[in-house]
Formats: sequence, C-alpha cells, structure tokens
Amino acid sequence: MNPEFDLKSRTKPLFFRKAADGIVRIFSVTAVAIAVGGMAWILASVVGRGLSALDLDFLTNPSKPYGVADGGIANAVLGTLLITAVAAAIAIPTGIAAGIYLSEFGKRSRVANALRFCANVMMGMPSVIVGLFVYVIWVVPTGHFSGFAGSLALAIIMFPVVMRTTEDMLAMVPDTLRESALALGMTRARTTLSVICRSAKNGLVTGVLLSIARVSGETAPLLFTAMSMDDWPNGFFSDPTANMPVLITQYADSPFGEMQAAAWGAAFVITLLVLAINVFTRVAFRERSRAK
Repeated sequence: MNPEFDLKSRTKPLFFRKAADGIVRIFSVTAVAIAVGGMAWILASVVGRGLSALDLDFLTNPSKPYGVADGGIANAVLGTLLITAVAAAIAIPTGIAAGIYLSEFGKRSRVANALRFCANVMMGMPSVIVGLFVYVIWVVPTGHFSGFAGSLALAIIMFPVVMRTTEDMLAMVPDTLRESALALGMTRARTTLSVICRSAKNGLVTGVLLSIARVSGETAPLLFTAMSMDDWPNGFFSDPTANMPVLITQYADSPFGEMQAAAWGAAFVITLLVLAINVFTRVAFRERSRAK
C-alpha cells in the first residue's frame, strides 16, 4: 500500500472535520452576535428615547387626555402591577400544582398526557385568542371591561409556562433523592414538597420569572379585557383599568409627538420593572443559598 496515499486518506477527513468545526463555530458566534446585537439595539433605543421623557411629574401623575398639562403614567404603572399580581396569584399556585402532578404522580397516565398536549397547544396559542376568549366568557356576560378580566387572560397565558417548567425542573431531581426520603418514612406528599421542590426551587423561580416576563408586555389580551382609562384603578372588578401595554400602544399610535415621547418613557419604565424583578430574585436566592 502506498504510504503517501494512506497519509492523504487520513488527513483529508481530518481537514473536513476541522473545516466543519470552524464553520459551526463561526455560525454560532454570528448567531449569538446577532441576538445580542439586536437586544442591545432595542435596549439602546428604549433607553435613549425613553430617558428624556422621565421626570417626577411623569412618574407620579396619572395619564391625561392630550392637551391637559402634567400627564403621567402612575395610574398605568399601578394598574399593570395590580393586574400582573392577581394573574400571578391565580396562575402560579395552580401551575406549580399541575407541574408537580405531571412529574411526581401522573407521569405517563392519560390525564397527564392530555395535560401536556393542552399545555403545548396553549403555549403556542396567539395571545389575542386568549383575550378574545376571556372577552366572550367574562366581559360580555358582566357587561363591562375590568382589570380582573385582564388578570384572567394573563393567568391563562402564564399557566402552561409555569406548569411545564415545574415539570421539567422536578424531573431533573435524581430519583435517589426520592428513594432516600421515602426510605426514611416520609410520605410521598411530604417528600415532594419538602425535598424535591426545595431541591428544584431555583428552577421553579426561573419558571415563575419566565411566565411573568411572558405576560409583562402583552397588549392584545388587555385590549379585549382591561382596556384603559385616564384614572386610578379604583374599580378593578368593575371598570376599565389603566395599564402600561395599552397605554404604550395608544400613545405610540398618536400623531402627536408629545404622546409618542410619553410612550417611549413608559416603555423604558416597564423595561426597568421587569429587569428589576429578575435581578432582585436571582440575587436574593443566591444569597439565601450561600447562607445555607
């Protein structure tokens, strides 16, 4: 056998492997650069245009019709926090409970498979359909828009995210931990709550944050349910409730430059709120873990 031919047959596949590895590396770096660059561009635009609109009156006064002085976004900020908090109170406990059932009790049962299928469908469902659904089952029968209707719509969007994330995080806990707790005489329920969930708490918090981030800027469901108004959210269960996404949409569509500037300011504020929630939760849990 010709040694030169044998050397070429060995080095040629190596060359192609190195070339393929280099192409994949370049593609990966390019994809990351595009994603990070796009995010940085968005943040720079929001900060650059929104920061100039912020002042004390803008943050402390409620929104007002165009032409009325001293308009702000305080009522929209309060309404957004209220709507999101009620939605979280509805979706997070039920989503975590459903995720625990799928991971620890149901697993391969028909009910669990049906829940997983429905959750996957719901996660891919356009949010405008959720808003229309709540409009039909709640707004039309009650005869009025309300902040609570908006919370119901956001809770429906949050629920499958929390449920599937909880299931995935609990499934990552080793079975030996379950077996050890059961061998010590703990019940299945206590093992799940005291051992398994505590071991996966960081993942559960990530799922909650992911669900909150998923609904923080949703506009379409709130257009069908909560709408908006230039007043404080006094009638949460009976009146339209001011909120940031709808306010940004209305102000951005306005032909007046002053209201467009206010829309950028509101976008900057809601970006800061979501970022603050993520940073605070991660720092708090990291310090708690180190203390233990």
